[in-house]
Amino acid sequence: MTSKCKAIPFTKVKSPKNTQLWLLGIGAGLIAINLTLTWKSGDVAQVGMSVLFLLAVASLLEDKRHNLNFESGIFPSVLGGLLIGIVLWQSATFDHGDLLEIFLRVSPLISGLAVGLLASGFKGLKQYWQELTILFFLGIPKLLLSSLFDISPLTAKFSAFLLWYSGFEVSLQGVFINLPTGSVKVYSACSGIESICYLLGIAVICLLVFPIQPQRRILVLIMAIAFGFIINGIRVAMLAVISAQKNLQAFNYWHEGDGSLIFGIIQVMVFTLFYIFLLRQQEKNNRDSAELKK
Repeated sequence: MTSKCKAIPFTKVKSPKNTQLWLLGIGAGLIAINLTLTWKSGDVAQVGMSVLFLLAVASLLEDKRHNLNFESGIFPSVLGGLLIGIVLWQSATFDHGDLLEIFLRVSPLISGLAVGLLASGFKGLKQYWQELTILFFLGIPKLLLSSLFDISPLTAKFSAFLLWYSGFEVSLQGVFINLPTGSVKVYSACSGIESICYLLGIAVICLLVFPIQPQRRILVLIMAIAFGFIINGIRVAMLAVISAQKNLQAFNYWHEGDGSLIFGIIQVMVFTLFYIFLLRQQEKNNRDSAELKK
């Protein structure tokens, strides 16, 4: 009597339901590590943006969780484990400095790729393209753009123009905005590149979670860049006036204190109102088109 054995492919591993709980736990742990390190680094704005972006990722996953294919293989699982190991190792070794900032900006995307590989393998990663896109815009554009471009001179020119148009006696020397009683230097950190990248990320979230007509998507991205640059330019102009008044306490508040966060909130609110306007206009156009067809 012969017995027949069914061969089980070595490269395919079906994920049981409790494995999904393990994946959820791994993802939550990686998120907690990133948020904790970001908070300890003093980058409060990045913590707030991280929470917003991660909520968007969670919302997208919740909407399609019943349609996800959880099937991975030995090689993507090993690669995913290695990526997680790298994140954990670097989290324990980086203390401060530019390398820590780079790691904190890149680690959300690496962590997302790692969990995606563990869950669904190489072929299944395309299921998470929306979530991975959001994680990409959480930190990487800022690293790329700030290393490629320095828009400080342009920001200084725009802020000086605002002051001149408002009636101030102002002159410009490179990145120095000079008023009769004081001056400010527009550093790259104050150029608005970070604000622009944040709003670009929020624009991507809006386009993925609340889609609009394709012909308006480029407009959304352009307006995100414009809002980030213009509102930051207003902030720099205000800082120049405060500096000229020798009010150090107010300058510190609006430069590095809670005042800088207020401008970030204003930027998000302005862009959100703009996007809501586009959505309502699209709904109105759809209703008008439906009525014409009747």
